[in-house]
Amino acid sequence: MERFMMFNDQPIDSFLVMELSDLAQTLARDRGWTVEFAAHSGVHLAKQTIYVSQFWGVYPSPDKEQAMKSDVVLRMIGTRRHTDAGAVRAFRQTAEAQPLSKLSKQLFSFAEDLRLEAVCERERPGLKRWFRARRRLYRRYFTQQWQANRTRCALADQFLAAMYLRLTADSPLDDVPLVPMADEARQARLEALWPQFYDVSSTAETARWTLTIVALMESVLPDDMVNTYTSLPIVDDGEDERKMTIHDLKRTDPLENRDTSNDSSNGDVYRQVMPTWHRETSRTGGNFLRFELERGTRTGMLGDGARPGDDSDQALAIVQGTSRPTNRNEYGLEAHASFDDHPRTRSGAPYGEANRQAELVLLPSPPPSPLHLEQYRAKQAAVAPYRKRLVRVMEQWLEHQRSAWRTNLPAGRLRKQLVPFFTDERPRLFYKKGEPARRFDAVFGLLVDCSASMHDKMEETKTGLVLCHEALKTLRVPHAIVGFWEDANEATASWQPNYMQTAVSFRRSLGPSSGPAIMQLEPHEDNRDGLAIRWMTEQLLGRPEAQKVLLVFSDGEPAAYGYEQNGIIDTHEAVADARRRGIEVVNLFLGRGADDESTRRTIENIYGRFRVFVPHVSELTDRLLPLLKMWLQRSL
Repeated sequence: MERFMMFNDQPIDSFLVMELSDLAQTLARDRGWTVEFAAHSGVHLAKQTIYVSQFWGVYPSPDKEQAMKSDVVLRMIGTRRHTDAGAVRAFRQTAEAQPLSKLSKQLFSFAEDLRLEAVCERERPGLKRWFRARRRLYRRYFTQQWQANRTRCALADQFLAAMYLRLTADSPLDDVPLVPMADEARQARLEALWPQFYDVSSTAETARWTLTIVALMESVLPDDMVNTYTSLPIVDDGEDERKMTIHDLKRTDPLENRDTSNDSSNGDVYRQVMPTWHRETSRTGGNFLRFELERGTRTGMLGDGARPGDDSDQALAIVQGTSRPTNRNEYGLEAHASFDDHPRTRSGAPYGEANRQAELVLLPSPPPSPLHLEQYRAKQAAVAPYRKRLVRVMEQWLEHQRSAWRTNLPAGRLRKQLVPFFTDERPRLFYKKGEPARRFDAVFGLLVDCSASMHDKMEETKTGLVLCHEALKTLRVPHAIVGFWEDANEATASWQPNYMQTAVSFRRSLGPSSGPAIMQLEPHEDNRDGLAIRWMTEQLLGRPEAQKVLLVFSDGEPAAYGYEQNGIIDTHEAVADARRRGIEVVNLFLGRGADDESTRRTIENIYGRFRVFVPHVSELTDRLLPLLKMWLQRSL
C-alpha cells in the first residue's frame, strides 16, 4: 500500500505546496499563514488561509507553478491589503437579491482580480511574468468557453467569457462580440460602459461598475449563468455561524401529517434490537441509533424501555464533550490509556498548528509473551554477526584512540629521536600519550511508522530495530524505540487520537531484559509524522548527552485525518525545528517506493540530504551499520 496526498484523484506535488506556503509566509511576514487547495482561489482572513485554485492543476508544470504563485501573490498582496472586506460583503448582499446573481458575483470577482493584478505589478514589478502567464491561460480557456457556450446557447456564460477577453485584450483588434443577441442601442450602451473599468480604483467602484453592467444585461439575458468559474475573493463562513441559535441546535421537525390516534390503550409493544456493525469497527458495544420521525400517528402511549442515561452518551455530535469509560462498556488498552492517563486539553497547539486537534496517547508496554520472546531470540541470532562486527570495530577504534601517540609537538615529553634538532630550523621534539578511553556521549531516538502500509515491511524493520538495540546496548549507549500511529476509525474533526507505543525506553534500554517488547510493534492505521517527531524531540532535549540522533523508519508520506495537504509541510517544519535545536534527524525510507522519482523528491524535500533510501527492506541491516559507526565516532 502506497501513501499519496490525493486531491480530486490527483497526487499533489508536496514540494510545490511547501514552496507556496513559504511564499505566502514571506509576503505576510507571518509564519501562521497556510496554503490549501480549493475549487476557486480566495483568502480566509480569520483562519489565515490562502486557497489556491485547482483549475491550474491540468496545465504543464511551468505554467501551473507560475499560475499558482500568482494566486498566492494576488491574495496576499492584493486582496489582503487592497480589498475592502466591507464593500465585498455589501456587494454580496446586493447581488444575491438580483436575478443574475451568479453573473454579478463572477464578473465582480474577475474585475477585482484584474484591478489587483495591476496594483501588485506596480508594487512588485518582478511579478509581471506570473500574472502574464495567468492571463494567457485564462484567455485561452475563455476563448474556448466563448465558442462552446455560443453553441450551447448559454448566453450568460458566453457574456462573461467575452467580458474577460475584452478586459484583458492587448490590442483593439482582439475584440469579441459582447452581446450579439442584443439590439443596437444596448450594444452601443454597453460599448460605452465597459471601458470605464480602467478608471476604477477601489473595491466599491468595482462593485458599482459590475452592478451597472449587469443591470443593463437583465433585459437581454433570459437566464443566469450555468457554470461557476470563480467565487468572491474573500471567504467568510462566519455569517451562517452567527445566525445559528440554540433553538436551531435543538430543533425538531414536526410531523408531515397531523392525525392522532384515539386509542388510549397501550396494547402490545414489540421491541426490535437493531445492532450496527461493520468491518472497520474497532470494538463492539456502545452503539445506538437515533431517529427523527417525520411521518406517523400521534399516540398517548409512553415507552417504558428507556436505556439508562450516562454522561458518556453522545446524543448530538455537535455537543460532544469529554467521554469517560463506564461500567456498561469494555475498553481495550488504547482506550484506557486515552481516558485515564491523558485527559484532553485544548490550550494552544504545542505540537504545531496542523496537530491542534491531535491528542497524544502514551501506551504502556505490557510484558512480552512467550511468542514474542521466541521471535526476539530468533532475530537476535540473525543480527549477531552484524552486532559483533560493529562492536569490534568500535572497540578497536577506541583502543587506537587510547594508545595512539601524538608526535612532533612543541611541548610535552621529549622524544628519543633528536635528529630533527640538528636538521630542522624549528624542531618539534616532544610527544604526548593518547587520552584514556571515553564513553560514547550519545543518545538515540528511534521512531517507527506503524501505519497500515507497513504491514509487509514490519518484520524486516523489526530486524533492523533489534540490530540497533543490541549494538547500542552492548556499547552502553542509551536509546528509545517508539512506534506511532493514528486511529483512523476514532479520528474526528475535533479529536484525532495518536498513539505512541514505547517498546524500549531510555531508562531501561541498557537493561538485560529490554528488547523483546520490540516484537509488539504492529501496523495499525494512519501516521502523523510531524507530531511524532516533535514529541521525540522533546524527549531527546531532556537528555544530558551531547550527541542526539533521531532515526525515523517510514515507508512514505504522512497521511492522517485532515493531514493530507499540510502533512508534508508540518513534517518538514518539525524536522527543521529539531535540527535547529542540535538534533540530527535522519529518515530511513523503506520499500520499493524509494525507486520512484516523485517519492524520492518528496522525501528529500522533507529531510534534505539526511535520508537513506532502502528499496529492499532486507538491506536495512547493511545500511544501518555504517550509520551507527559514523554517529558513535562523532560522539567522542
